[in-house]
Amino acid sequence: MKKKEILKLAKRDFEKAWAETGKNLKNPHHDEEYPRLHFKPGQTHPLSDTMAQLRQAYLLLGFQETINPLFIEEDHVYRQFGPEAPAVLDRCFYLAGLPRPDIGIGMDKIAQIEEIGVSLDEEKIQGLKEVFRSYKKGETSGDDLIHDVSLALEVADATGLRVMERVFPELKELTPISSKTTLRSHMTSGWFITLNALNQNNTLPVKLFSIDRCFRREQREDSSHLMTYHSASCVWMDDEVSLDMGMAVSESLLEYFGFQKFKFLLDEKKSKYYIPGTQTEVYGYHPKLNEWVEVATFGLYSPIALAKYGIDQEVMNLGVGAERIAMILGGHQDIREMVYPHTYGKWGLSDREMASMLHLNLYPVTDDGRRLMESIIQTAVEYGDTSSPCEFTAFQGEFMGKNIEVKIIEPEAGTKLLGPASWNRVHVYQGNIVGVPQPAEIERFQSPDDIVEKLLSMGKEVMDDLAIKALKKGIPTGISYMDGVAAQAAYRMEEMVVSGEEQLKLRATIAKSPSDINLKLDELAMRYINSNNKVIDIRGPIFCTITGEIKD
Repeated sequence: MKKKEILKLAKRDFEKAWAETGKNLKNPHHDEEYPRLHFKPGQTHPLSDTMAQLRQAYLLLGFQETINPLFIEEDHVYRQFGPEAPAVLDRCFYLAGLPRPDIGIGMDKIAQIEEIGVSLDEEKIQGLKEVFRSYKKGETSGDDLIHDVSLALEVADATGLRVMERVFPELKELTPISSKTTLRSHMTSGWFITLNALNQNNTLPVKLFSIDRCFRREQREDSSHLMTYHSASCVWMDDEVSLDMGMAVSESLLEYFGFQKFKFLLDEKKSKYYIPGTQTEVYGYHPKLNEWVEVATFGLYSPIALAKYGIDQEVMNLGVGAERIAMILGGHQDIREMVYPHTYGKWGLSDREMASMLHLNLYPVTDDGRRLMESIIQTAVEYGDTSSPCEFTAFQGEFMGKNIEVKIIEPEAGTKLLGPASWNRVHVYQGNIVGVPQPAEIERFQSPDDIVEKLLSMGKEVMDDLAIKALKKGIPTGISYMDGVAAQAAYRMEEMVVSGEEQLKLRATIAKSPSDINLKLDELAMRYINSNNKVIDIRGPIFCTITGEIKD
């Protein structure tokens, strides 16, 4: 069933549409069945790499990892920020939940349920009322409501879902009610709660770090702001703590990432949870960047805020934005493109990726077929420049239990056994797929300059600019036009033997598209080429005729 049909059916009957999707499952290819399915190494995300490095750096500095509370009650923000709290709460996300309604079952509801085809009696009605009563009291999870309704009515879940959709619209009309709980907007909110729990129960100094997600209700997301980010934060609690500790920790932490010089400037923001004159911005100089960049902030927690949590010790706090470090080291200009490359980044394929998406379409299945393919190629290499008319036997003997003879022929006079493009090879350059003239006999690691020189010495036509660039700078696929023709011929010979046919003739003339040389390009690569105005230029005369005959 197609996607549009599924969506139409889902609007009419979601449960039926959902059940229909199960019928679309296909058995995997034999090579992709368990346990033959094997995985190749995947690719990491730059942000995850940076967080892993930050974690390792903190551990090497002797800090213990912890996880701070994520759900912060509004009261904690007032305790930490004092009069500044309302402005801070403006950038916080509040959590909300749906109220659990009173769901009544009157005579009209009973009639509607029976119209759906559900027979009711007093026992089922009481059972349904008990399910709704339990749901209202919070004893039944919302995840289980449909199933519990179905059990009470003694019907399938599909029917229970239909009853809830058509008879009890109260659930669809619910409006969320906000609580006093916020999502952590900065790691400090969690640190006060954690330090309060640890106070008096741990030996000093207490050195903790946490790398975790925070949420900030920005007016909009742009190249430098997201509504969720990762804070790599630490605290150092002791009887006496100085700003020098913040400088030393930040310097040691950032040296791990290659920063070599540091300078410290007082931050003008002056957050109320820090002691006045201690909130400090850290700037680092990285040789890769050749400039100073802001990379961290530290300060000493205010005794007023600490006292509200019963903490008598002094606390230094340092915060590093993981996304900030990842952007600096990766040279990214837009945080959205770095964090969400599939959504915001410009989609593209590397030449190497595209080269891996180009395949021989028809390829011999048997060992005999693959040996025949090689024989055809070797014969073509040896006699390709022979003047016509001519014919050469590429193979004669037993093939898949039959005695066959395979020839390469050119009956027309005044030409050669093979056309001039037969040994063109396919390269990928800047998203273009290009056929490049090359000698029939070429060493695997021969340099592009040597190939051009050899072609010129043989009197070949000078290649166009794109072909020369593809040869010198592109990614070679290793596929020649003749490889594609030979693979197709060997595959067809296998079909000839299996089908019982006695003769076969395969003719390749002028290549215009990948299919003309038995190549297949993945749909993803084709979509990339079309959407980016790239080209597939594999034009060229092959003029190769291959015949096969069973001689029994």
